[in-house]
Amino acid sequence: MNDETGSNQEDGTTATLDADGDREDGVITMRERVKTAVDAKDADRLVQLIESLPISGALRQLLALSAEDRDLLLEMVPTELAAALIEEAPHAAATELVQRLDTVRAAEIIDEMDSDLQADLIGELETVDADAILAEMDEEDAADVRRLTKYGDETAGGLMIAEAFSFPHTATVGAVLREFANEDRDFERYRGQHPYVLDDDGRPIGVVSLRGLLTAQRSSKLTTIMAVPLTVTVDTTLDELQDIFDEQNFLGLPVIEATGELVGVVSRSAVDAAAMEKLESDSLKLQGVVGDELRSMPLWFRSRRRLAWLSVNIVLNIIAASVISVYEETLAAVIAIAVFLPMVSDMSGCSGNQAVGVTMRELSLGLVSTRDVVRVWFKEVSIGVINGLSLGLLIGIVAWVWKGNPWLGVVIGVALAINTVIAVSIGGVVPLLLKKLGQDPAVASGPLLTTVTDMAGFFLVLSLATLMMPLLI
Repeated sequence: MNDETGSNQEDGTTATLDADGDREDGVITMRERVKTAVDAKDADRLVQLIESLPISGALRQLLALSAEDRDLLLEMVPTELAAALIEEAPHAAATELVQRLDTVRAAEIIDEMDSDLQADLIGELETVDADAILAEMDEEDAADVRRLTKYGDETAGGLMIAEAFSFPHTATVGAVLREFANEDRDFERYRGQHPYVLDDDGRPIGVVSLRGLLTAQRSSKLTTIMAVPLTVTVDTTLDELQDIFDEQNFLGLPVIEATGELVGVVSRSAVDAAAMEKLESDSLKLQGVVGDELRSMPLWFRSRRRLAWLSVNIVLNIIAASVISVYEETLAAVIAIAVFLPMVSDMSGCSGNQAVGVTMRELSLGLVSTRDVVRVWFKEVSIGVINGLSLGLLIGIVAWVWKGNPWLGVVIGVALAINTVIAVSIGGVVPLLLKKLGQDPAVASGPLLTTVTDMAGFFLVLSLATLMMPLLI
């Protein structure tokens, strides 16, 4: 793989690699070249094309193919290249790619991955498919994967790799250095770990720095140069791991079971990636995209998943719109109100979404918990009053100048001010309440906020207009 700009003149045409890793060919596009190579089952040409692209660009070319052509490509390219492509893919797409492969080929590809990625993929597969693939894998590797799949995705156990660079407490410095010089040892799997020293029961009692190894005598035991390691248990949460890595300048931490036995190592990069993935997932959920959706997925699957969320919103919007039907006479008498109804609900909704965003952000960072409902509500009400009065005054002046009636400005301005306070209260507090009830705050907060702010906005405008009808006509 490379990301350099280049040219391809085999067909007498030039090809430039753009910033996104795609090809802009004078005559034949890269997508057409890849499709032609797959159709011709020209493995050498296919590998040449894929390796000329950065990994993200190669993945895009893979996902642009039909499902059958993707299967062919992954069968034709070298196992390491196939593994790299699947590792780059989002979880849902990677799972689909593996699930469609022949069991033996799937096992070969998964065997090239680190144990944490192996566990992520196997954990997403159907039980029958997962068991079949595990049966084809090395017995020890399969046991590691089965163990890792038991842990939660956002815990140290779910994020760790099972491969730990460890030595018994009786080992010497020379033994460790010989391991470094051993060409048969696959150090890529250890991701730059420092050697851990274990007691007779497999519990980490020390960690050795690389500087200490290089400066100590080869005959020295590791116990004479080791330091006490900082460990985390398999059930340490993602938030707790983030806090530890923020406070400590470590690249990785040893993970232990409740018995103290070393079972793996969780890296800073794995924690950072998991935190970023969680933020992206929460952001998509707030927009109604539930799950890991890609346009390469089956059409009906994507449609069904979106409709599940949109259908609920139809019901909620009908409830909100029903408020208007109660005040049909008021709307008929003061038709100008209809112009401002969507403004009031939309502006309040925007304020509420800001509050939801802040609460979700603080939840992800561990800065608030479900016990902080009152504190969060007070802070949101405070900012809601200030912003509500400001926005209400602004839209009230607009309504007065536009329609020439100061009392209409009062109705619209007061309604927006009150509804803004309601919206930020809901937006700030509801995610905490939903989390306390065991529901996903990212999915449910948006629809609840929209429905309540619409209902409250319509009710406030129309009820105030009804009370002040003589002044508005």
